[in-house]
Amino acid sequence: MQFHHHGYVSGDPRVKDAEGTGIGRSEDLPNEVDVLIVGSGPAGMLLAAQMSQYPEVTTRLIEKREGRLELGQADGIQPRSVETFQAFGFAERITAEAYNIGWMNFWGPDPADPQRIVRTTRTADYAYDICEFPHLIVNQARVLDYFAEAAADGPGRIVPDYGVEFLGLTVHDDGDHPVEVRVRHTAGPRAGEERTIRAKYVAGCDGARSGVREAIGRKHVGSMAAHAWGVMDVLVNTDFPDWRIKCAINSRAGNILHIPREGGYLSRMYIDLGEVAEDDDHRVRQTPIAEIIRKANAILHPYTLDVRQVAWHSVYEVGHRVTDGFDDALDADRTPRVFLTGDACHTHSAKAGQGMNVSMQDGFNLGWKLGSVLTGRAPESLLATYGAERQPVAQQLIDFDREWSSLMARKPEEISDPGDLATYYLATAEFPSGFMTQYTASMITGSDAHQGLAAGYPLGKRFKSAEVVRVGDGNAVHLGHHARADGRWRVYAFADRDGTALAAWAAEAESLFARFTPADADQDAVFDVKGIYQQPFEEIEVTTTPALFQPRSGPLGLVDWEKVYAAGPSKWTDVDIFAARELSRDGVVVVVRPDQYVAAILPLDGTAELEGFLQGAFLPAR
Repeated sequence: MQFHHHGYVSGDPRVKDAEGTGIGRSEDLPNEVDVLIVGSGPAGMLLAAQMSQYPEVTTRLIEKREGRLELGQADGIQPRSVETFQAFGFAERITAEAYNIGWMNFWGPDPADPQRIVRTTRTADYAYDICEFPHLIVNQARVLDYFAEAAADGPGRIVPDYGVEFLGLTVHDDGDHPVEVRVRHTAGPRAGEERTIRAKYVAGCDGARSGVREAIGRKHVGSMAAHAWGVMDVLVNTDFPDWRIKCAINSRAGNILHIPREGGYLSRMYIDLGEVAEDDDHRVRQTPIAEIIRKANAILHPYTLDVRQVAWHSVYEVGHRVTDGFDDALDADRTPRVFLTGDACHTHSAKAGQGMNVSMQDGFNLGWKLGSVLTGRAPESLLATYGAERQPVAQQLIDFDREWSSLMARKPEEISDPGDLATYYLATAEFPSGFMTQYTASMITGSDAHQGLAAGYPLGKRFKSAEVVRVGDGNAVHLGHHARADGRWRVYAFADRDGTALAAWAAEAESLFARFTPADADQDAVFDVKGIYQQPFEEIEVTTTPALFQPRSGPLGLVDWEKVYAAGPSKWTDVDIFAARELSRDGVVVVVRPDQYVAAILPLDGTAELEGFLQGAFLPAR
């Protein structure tokens, strides 16, 4: 964590100084805003936290609830989400209170007595096999709390406007604030009052029954599967030996997905309630909790559950739907003004642990784009890339969840290999972890002509961190962990063997980056450029590296000592990032978007290509 660059800080460095709209922020919802976020779920709260990094932009979030969410339904946190939490500054804290999934065990009918279940497979969880981040379980309400803290402590000082209900909207063809939003106050002294808010952009983060989706005429496309599941968060006494291990349980009586929760005692159980008749008309949703508990005990035989408390329960029918568009731009030539995120544009079962995770990535994708356009850094055409990038991801999620749900719902006689579910779980691990997303060529994802220079950083995929040594203090650190969700682009310049080509690149690139950086801003306000040398850190001096890697920050003009890194092995680390990520020893430049996806791969002599990329993605600084 870096601070003091704007002067000595004696308080909590996570609390940034208020700037722009964060100074004297009105408690009353204004009549005009730049961005109106509807809904305080995972996508909405992440979006608010991101927009707080753009204090020049007036952002408000409305939520019809009267206060914070107390009991969240989602709880699975995939490694990519933990990586995102790290960028927002709270990964370590939320990990400390979460349940860490270390194993997933599989149970099936005992061949000697099929009425009983036995453990068939033990599998170590996939997280640490593919990244440095864990696979967690923690209440959605706590995730929202952390994002709310990041939003409130950011320069924009964004806090939700609770007790305000969305009623509808109209998008006009002209005006600075063309989206007319009708709302109703549901709490406080203005309860019952209806009013109109004018916005430049609206983000519908209001869930599966989205009013924003309905208002812009978008439709959920898909179907309900004829299968129902009961779900309950319970405190129990039991003789089931894997009660604190995640388990998939298949028996003659049905199926259970069992997931221990945070805190050491609570667990969540998804209990198979069987096929749903065509004429059921959702009556299965009225299944009483006593029946769900009875079914769970039948599946677990010979083990039993003595349920001491039910914290929450529900019944749902598996549905797989993707909205026919993620924004209101029915005409490709029209700039989108209203966007859909999370459950408002994709719904599926909960058993793959994807809903909250994919929703947060929707918000991460949209936030920096809105901020970049509204601060004049990027053209409005950037906003069309939100739907173009996220809709295919949602469809991939639906396809994966449909297959996983079908495998989970099988009857014992339909299973030829008792180990195939465990095999599928491990073989597909990179997708549920959140690391298979790959964006295609666009104005912010360049050509793959130079992919061979950085084979370990596939274009359009998330930047996969690796250990390096920070030259300034000799500490081994993860290169990617230095990045924060502050709206800046990252540029990682990997040196040639002796650093001469890197020096030449830095001299030329410095003026290119300056062209797109406001004159009154810090040198690295838009582009956080880092140099990574091949030599051991003992052979490099920060003070002799190019000026691009020694930018001055803040009103005191202090030199930033955390831009220069060494890849060479030392007593601190035997990892060479060039070998680990298959980087050319002749050097390469990797450009990374604010949401941590690789945008461009360029040779050190490719400043003309860099200039072309920047001209397509940015507007010259005002």
